[in-house]
Amino acid sequence: MKKVAIIFTGGTISMKIDDRLKAVIPALSDKEILEKVSGIEKIAETESYHYGSLPGPHITPEIMFDISLKIKEFIDRDDIDGVVLTHGTDTLEETAFFLDVILDCKKPVVVTGSMRNGSELGYDGPANLSAAICTVVSPASIGRGVLVVFNNSVCGADEVQKSHTLSLDTFQSMDFGPLGIVDQDEVIYYRGKRKIMPIQSTRIEKKVALIKSCSGMDSDIIYYYLKEGYKGLVIEAMGRGNVPPRMVAGIAKAIVMKVPVVIVSRCPKGRVLDSYGYEGGGKGLRSLGAILGDNLTGPKARIKLMIILGVTNDLEEVKKLFEKDLYKIV
Repeated sequence: MKKVAIIFTGGTISMKIDDRLKAVIPALSDKEILEKVSGIEKIAETESYHYGSLPGPHITPEIMFDISLKIKEFIDRDDIDGVVLTHGTDTLEETAFFLDVILDCKKPVVVTGSMRNGSELGYDGPANLSAAICTVVSPASIGRGVLVVFNNSVCGADEVQKSHTLSLDTFQSMDFGPLGIVDQDEVIYYRGKRKIMPIQSTRIEKKVALIKSCSGMDSDIIYYYLKEGYKGLVIEAMGRGNVPPRMVAGIAKAIVMKVPVVIVSRCPKGRVLDSYGYEGGGKGLRSLGAILGDNLTGPKARIKLMIILGVTNDLEEVKKLFEKDLYKIV
């Protein structure tokens, strides 16, 4: 029987309604959560580790880095076949992607949690946790990178987004659909995924800003971040990767100052490309030296840039690491 390490970090899966506050707070222990996953001992032997009782918004990139080190400790053990990480849903996709970029392992790593707390009817935590464990023990999960399992759906960490504030199937692969499903305790994969070639880094750059573009926006916020010493900028541009004309000056100044600027789209689907040649269009931004972030979301592009800037701050090297085809299909 395979052995799965379960790292509990908190989130809604570990919460209940406090009668005094009339609000949801951390309340369930790791043992209490696992006890609700009936029959899991027939699927795998488990070893739990309590990392914390952190709500999703309390997770920082520094904590993500620390979690990656803890996962590596388990992955490096011969008796552990894979790892499940429970996590708050608000930052789950960022942590999952962080792990996908920085970890270099074939053993499955699966991130899960819940949308309903332990006081609600239909609490989905135990079902998600059992599906995550089933995913880890499947031989078909080996070498697929970090996965996210919710509502019996299996998605790649680089593709998945939280799409709804409430729905149990909130985690969606917007462009490509799920990799597979968990059915009758068995994982069925329907397609492969791109696996990011790992970027080995011993540190991250915290001062990377995410800016969302909107109608009539200017460069003021860009100038502010440059003044405050930020080392990288990610801009959620419009459409294919275009910005209002008055943002161009700020982007140009950042690049002149050797601060990398990554362009992604604020659209939930599709990738950016240097298609448009008007002022503020992607062609001009690319000519200035901006980096195109393919179909990454803004938060994920920020995570990737943080990791890359932990390796190098040379603009050409940053661009190479960000844009070069560092993928393989698994």
